[in-house]
Amino acid sequence: MFRSVVRITSRNLNLNLNRGSLIPNDTVSHFPSPPSASAATLIPSLDHAHRRRFSSSKSTKSSITKTKKSDGKKSKSKGGESGAAAGAEDGEFGGSAGDDLEAGRAKRLADDEKTPSLDVGPNGRPLFTPRDVTLSKLSHKDIGSYFKFDEAALKAVLPEGLASGIEEEFKESWRPALLVRKSFLDLRDNFRRIADPPMGPSEGKGGVKPKKQIILDGPVKSGKSIALAMLVHWARDEGWLVLYAPKGRDWTHGGYFYKNQHTGFWDTPLQAEINSDFVKFNEPRLRELRCNVYDPIVLGEGAGVGYLKGQETMPIPEDSTLYDLVQMGINSTHAAVSVVVRLRKELSLVKDVPVLIAIDQYNNWFTFSEFEEPVTPRSCRPIHARELTTVNAFRSMMHDDMMVGAFSHSTAVGKLRKDLPDVPADARQNFPRYSLDEAEAVCYYYLRQRLVRREVFSEENWKKIYYLANGNGAEMRWLVPFMR
Repeated sequence: MFRSVVRITSRNLNLNLNRGSLIPNDTVSHFPSPPSASAATLIPSLDHAHRRRFSSSKSTKSSITKTKKSDGKKSKSKGGESGAAAGAEDGEFGGSAGDDLEAGRAKRLADDEKTPSLDVGPNGRPLFTPRDVTLSKLSHKDIGSYFKFDEAALKAVLPEGLASGIEEEFKESWRPALLVRKSFLDLRDNFRRIADPPMGPSEGKGGVKPKKQIILDGPVKSGKSIALAMLVHWARDEGWLVLYAPKGRDWTHGGYFYKNQHTGFWDTPLQAEINSDFVKFNEPRLRELRCNVYDPIVLGEGAGVGYLKGQETMPIPEDSTLYDLVQMGINSTHAAVSVVVRLRKELSLVKDVPVLIAIDQYNNWFTFSEFEEPVTPRSCRPIHARELTTVNAFRSMMHDDMMVGAFSHSTAVGKLRKDLPDVPADARQNFPRYSLDEAEAVCYYYLRQRLVRREVFSEENWKKIYYLANGNGAEMRWLVPFMR
């Protein structure tokens, strides 16, 4: 009987107890939680309102209104005001959503702020880091706690855009805070030891030599993009010059593309908008750094306007700064791509300040782009990402500069081989999903943010959430409201 119940429940949720997808009929015995765990007691069957609420993340106001009306009619027929009150309480944690229910949750969270005793995590540990602690001051004693951000200040430090995982976490939890993980601290300390080597042996803790080039790899929704964004935030707080590309896939998709007659690569002028993103936060530092290369900038085709008539190059005046160089690419669509290539050369020559290149969705630079080259009147040849001028300038890790790339398996188009071209053999680093201890802290945080009721929260239940999601952070956040 238990077998049939688990199948029905898992099919409704589209979950695989081992991998987070649809569960096969013959894998019930492979359930990874303790023998006492009962999926039937954790996950109720979804009624009509739940299915409409969770079948799509883009639920409209009309569907919400209809659901609220139908729930109201049922409540009145079964007991009037008491039934409606029960429905409202259930709606706060994932039932029939509405503006009034959201307002109720917001009011309760505002009242909770007046009770510091609620900010307690597992084993009585503080749920949040102290207010005076910065990303630079985070230590291993802060692992498992949540670091609060000022959302406006965060967007100012990361003007290129927040990672989708950060936006979803803030939106669902109703608080701009992220979990402090050991994997992030190890990544931060790795680059900190490179920029500020410790006195004594060059090896770090445990005899591990720090790496200048790292690729963050791991399962879907393991937090790679979030860790990369936090690393960029920390580096910029330290005064580093950071080139951050949060959407590497956009470099290979969309816009115009032209064959450069001088280089043989394909220019993508719209993707060269990284010039404007780069200057948003780094302008004060760029104004202080002088150019080291004064060769004229070779002009290419502009976005939709072709070549510039009567001019093939653009000179760089003496005493120009990196800010002046970047402005050339912003002001002239014909020079945008060449400025990106020149900027890469200039960054490798900067000695006055640490330089970090951070690329998210880095795996998209090792597959085919969206562009195609006509070969015959009836056939086209797909253009590989390495043939694009901008990608070719930044993809290689075979240099002495600090660079970190994060794989995004959510945007992957296929598996990559283990040994990647232009990447050191030891650069790839596995980034794990939540451990059991981290999952416990996460569930306590969601309890604090009223995503689950206190009367149903227990160690047995949160462990079931962890095993069902297999440590997938997004799935855990989605499953928590179903705790019964």
